[in-house]
Amino acid sequence: MKHIFTDKVYYADTDAYGVVWHGTYLRWMEKGRVLFCDELGLDLVELKKNDIAIPVANINIRYKSSAKLDEKFSVVTKVTKISPFSVTFNQVIMNAETEQVYTDAEVVVVAVTNEGKLYRRLPDMIKDKFNEDIICND
Repeated sequence: MKHIFTDKVYYADTDAYGVVWHGTYLRWMEKGRVLFCDELGLDLVELKKNDIAIPVANINIRYKSSAKLDEKFSVVTKVTKISPFSVTFNQVIMNAETEQVYTDAEVVVVAVTNEGKLYRRLPDMIKDKFNEDIICND
């Protein structure tokens, strides 16, 4: 499965040069991963109640071009790898009309307790949902 959401660039997303500030792309990617999890049935509030959080452990992002004010963009999110202790996403942010790529990123998340202690293995409720997604899309 891949999840896509589309929005537009607002003034608050830009820097003094009139282009999207580099940190804004990270916020958009976070939204893409949260919406992806929602679609899988992984409610992050419920996970927290079960003493599970899934923070980012690593991001490798390539900035390819700059989005500008009022442009429509899409964030495409998909899972590329599941290991016993992490999930790897690929996230591409592109112009929604021309498909010009702004960023291409690999994002690795892990599972921790609410106090920040790393789980030795992904909890089953997370692993099962992501594995269902991978199986359904092979």
